Amino acid sequence: MIKVFGHKSPDTDSTGSPIIWAWYLTHVKRTPAQAVLLGEPNTEAAFVLRRWNLPQPPVIDAVEPGEKVVIVDTNNPDELPAGINDADILQIIDHHKLVGGLHTSVPIDITIRPLACTATIMHDLMGDAAADMPDSIKCAMLSCILSDTLEFRSPTTTAHDRKVAEKLARDLGISIPDYAEELFAAKSDVSAFSDAELLRMDSKTFEVGGRKLRVSVLETTAPKVVIDRKQSLMASMPAVAAEDGADEVLLFVVDILREEATLFIPNDTVKQIAEKSFGVSVTGDSVVLPGIMSRKKQIIPVLTL
Repeated sequence: MIKVFGHKSPDTDSTGSPIIWAWYLTHVKRTPAQAVLLGEPNTEAAFVLRRWNLPQPPVIDAVEPGEKVVIVDTNNPDELPAGINDADILQIIDHHKLVGGLHTSVPIDITIRPLACTATIMHDLMGDAAADMPDSIKCAMLSCILSDTLEFRSPTTTAHDRKVAEKLARDLGISIPDYAEELFAAKSDVSAFSDAELLRMDSKTFEVGGRKLRVSVLETTAPKVVIDRKQSLMASMPAVAAEDGADEVLLFVVDILREEATLFIPNDTVKQIAEKSFGVSVTGDSVVLPGIMSRKKQIIPVLTL
């Protein structure tokens, strides 16, 4: 049985894409596969599973030596389970930059394309078989694309992502604006989460200027809910950074509707990062960054110390 999984702290794409590809491998390629997660799904991903009656995949934290796996929505070893370099990696499907660090014993099938969503790539790889997806799998695919593109607002969106999403929506009889509103409402419901959970909910680590940064992004249509917790969240950052082996935590609260991000400024180091990276002048404990919506395209490439 092949295990298919995405990155840790699974969002909608890293929850839905393993389900999609496990269906394809099992039912089209006739190669038994199982979707698994590397953590509990975030609120939006959990909503998608409930909304379309998709069972939540089991959560794992390690893979066994020689275990057959397919990696989707990442190629970064830091975002993958313990033992990944001893597993039998069969395939990688991703839309992020190539990080390096994964080792395989034989050549493998790798597809990395500059699209906004892994699920869009999967639609292309399936070819004619995409038409055979059951509605629940099509709904998962549509959800992944709308989530990763922020309903086509994200600068990572391509015309092809939009074309695939619109075709899926037509097939399903779904209104994209109405369904996206449901998705983002679920994404924005973070009231039940602790500060530490919020800081790790959609978070990835990167090294910048010799310092390890945990870059967290909270996409929401209700930014005030998070911003009202600013002091508490900033007070929690040092402990989260220490526990995760990072030097700093950067939290960007992305306002989906206003298309801007608010970066919390807990100390002088983060202030320096904000001013050097985004060309702004910081005078308080937060700064608004107009037009900033994508960690992959607008945040990580410009971060500097």
